[in-house]
Amino acid sequence: MTASSLPETDPVAARRPQYLADIAAGLDRFYEPRRTDCPWCGSARLSTRLRTVDLLQHKPGRFELAECLDCRHIFQNPRLSLAGLEFYYRDCYDGLGEQQMAAMFEGNAAGLKDRASLLTQHHQPKRWLDVGTGHGHFCKAAAEILPDTEFHGLDMSAGVELAQEHGWITRGFRGSFPEMIAQLAGNYDVLSMFHYLEHTLDPKAELAAVLPPGGHLVIELPDPECKWGRILGRYWMPWLQPQHLNLMPIANLKKAAEDVGFTVVDEQRSEPHGGMDMVAAFALWANWIVGGNDVPWHPKPPSPLRKFVRKASMVISVPLMVLAFLGDKLFAPYGRKHGYSNAYRVLLTRN
Repeated sequence: MTASSLPETDPVAARRPQYLADIAAGLDRFYEPRRTDCPWCGSARLSTRLRTVDLLQHKPGRFELAECLDCRHIFQNPRLSLAGLEFYYRDCYDGLGEQQMAAMFEGNAAGLKDRASLLTQHHQPKRWLDVGTGHGHFCKAAAEILPDTEFHGLDMSAGVELAQEHGWITRGFRGSFPEMIAQLAGNYDVLSMFHYLEHTLDPKAELAAVLPPGGHLVIELPDPECKWGRILGRYWMPWLQPQHLNLMPIANLKKAAEDVGFTVVDEQRSEPHGGMDMVAAFALWANWIVGGNDVPWHPKPPSPLRKFVRKASMVISVPLMVLAFLGDKLFAPYGRKHGYSNAYRVLLTRN
């Protein structure tokens, strides 16, 4: 393989010139001006909850989460601009990151099926739109337990088109949910937003869901009140900077939903907990310390020695990963009941 052929055959090398040009143009354009008030309640009583870096992809930049001392809403401040969102999402769920993300979702089929449990206790869905569906893994899993339900998906990424090609959804829509409301209005008796609202610029606007009276909306979100968030600090996976822009305590979400015409039907605080906080934190820490991945936002590939050190370090860390995994599983039954659940679900119906 010649150096001149690398950009055509190596996806990392092919992307490197564009990434390096983006970085050379400066990172300031990736951020909006810093806010002095809470985007949820307008209070000016803010404190810094967390400062961190991109621990997932290791792209350059520093990020801060602010917390409102009045309503406890947590938000990225300064927030990413549209250019920043494009830069940091690029090659995360699609492109270079597609296989890794697909493997993660496919390995959690039981958890994906469980997301439907809160709804099916109250309603048998006919046509379901999954907003922020990604590659449609939830719809694929849920169809196994709801064979009479027609699943559609919506997402900004090309993953929704792949989901339709695979037959995991009957129909896919690519675009912004608020911008497509007129097209989607009244076509569904169920909408879901699983780990979607925390990625949006304005969660309250997203709650203006296109449901007929009696239609249901089921939401799952990271729980910012989870005790792991303070214990693990920046290595608590649900902080997920720079992608998570807003993290809402459950009381805030329910009140905002009621304000736009929903009734809260049910909620789950412990059942959505994914017992992975310690193992995910260890993985983030180890990957950050070791480094050495060949990624296009670094000026050149790692040396053979650096690659060897990375592989050796990963092998050495396996026993510790196993211990962290076992710790999560053993602690989960207690943690779910004592404020360590890392997610919550809310079921709403349109009035």
